[in-house]
Amino acid sequence: MQQTYVLLRGREIPDLHKLDVYVKNGGYDALKKAVAMPTADIINVVKASNLRGRGGAGFPTGMKWSFIPQNEPVKYMVVNCDESETGTFKDREIIETNPHQLIEGAVIGAYAIQAKAVYIYLRGEFWDQAAMLDQAIADARKAGLVGPNLCGSNYSCEVYTHLGAGAYICGEETALLNSLEGKLGQPRVRPPFPANKGGGLYGEPTVVNNVETLTNVPWIINNGADEYKKMGSEQSPGTKIFCVSGHVNKPGNYEFPFGITLRELIMEHAGGIPGGKAIKGILPSGGSGPIMRVTDEILDTKLTYEDMAKTGSILGSASIIVMDETVDMTWVASKVIKFFKHESCGKCTPCREGTYWLDKVVDRIMANEAQMKDIDLISNVAKNMQGVTLCALGDFAANPIIHTVKNFPEDFKQHVKGAAAAPAKAAPKQAAPAPAGD
Repeated sequence: MQQTYVLLRGREIPDLHKLDVYVKNGGYDALKKAVAMPTADIINVVKASNLRGRGGAGFPTGMKWSFIPQNEPVKYMVVNCDESETGTFKDREIIETNPHQLIEGAVIGAYAIQAKAVYIYLRGEFWDQAAMLDQAIADARKAGLVGPNLCGSNYSCEVYTHLGAGAYICGEETALLNSLEGKLGQPRVRPPFPANKGGGLYGEPTVVNNVETLTNVPWIINNGADEYKKMGSEQSPGTKIFCVSGHVNKPGNYEFPFGITLRELIMEHAGGIPGGKAIKGILPSGGSGPIMRVTDEILDTKLTYEDMAKTGSILGSASIIVMDETVDMTWVASKVIKFFKHESCGKCTPCREGTYWLDKVVDRIMANEAQMKDIDLISNVAKNMQGVTLCALGDFAANPIIHTVKNFPEDFKQHVKGAAAAPAKAAPKQAAPAPAGD
């Protein structure tokens, strides 16, 4: 299968990040077409395309837009470029090589819901990317493609960038909105949901879409929903950027229609495994998704939302981290839980306390100081973190424990065996009792 560049067109077209080059290659034609259409027609086209959110959840984009009440006078479009998921680096390449397609898609979405402004929220480390976007927005504004009466229409919409402070939790849409408002980046209680009055940015109805999601929109408007659905599968149409890293010879971003297999992606396009080693495990959606023990059946799994669900894992944002046969999965669990412990905002007790205790007990296992009951303990703690927090971070933090213990029990048991084989430590001397009354 050949790569299909709908989003990473900058690889084929030199200097696509420049406005004049983008316009010469059909740039902003979709926006000019869109502002002449009824807003409901735009939403219906995106609905018919079955474009699904590329940030991880895979929620239908057109449906999300349709939730916005049309009678509200103030609405916002927010672009999620927090991109803090481990192993994910797709949105960054879009901004660096094809920023105008993102801007065009965001403004089309804003017009469809009649938003007054677009806010592009970037992770705190994306200083250079924010500057690139600011330049692209300024160029588009000067050309009348952003701002008042854009494209000669009666519609006006400004586009702004906003840098966060480098927090993973702000990839969650309500925490992102809090951060954008200058508050702590912590999830909000829902309802109200962002699409409703009181739930969105500054209390106004708001759509939050991922960078990759919105960059698809100009292609869909120009070519139609039916053409878009010719790529990929029925439930997962279009192309997807797969971020491949870990034990592969050629890590990087690969854009293919949904349906390519893990085997073809890893072994053919990403160059296979260094030293010809076997693959032991794959994190198909970064640290947040259930890890998979690799078999021939797993390698032949099609990369679609529906096929990945059948494996017991998720496609998510498709940040595929490959681990060879030398990797100790107890070490993987330890690394991922330390990440989530650090990134937990602390608002929910199960997540705040659960990640702390998981980290402590896994450290004990790694130090060969554990007993079998400690493996049962971390599984129990992880299961009690699922489905009880305001956002999905509690579930994400539980996944590496639950699924490494389930799929790689031998890796944990080897540490327990080490503890059993180690010489017993002398019992500490009992301290003298404290004087009565102290």
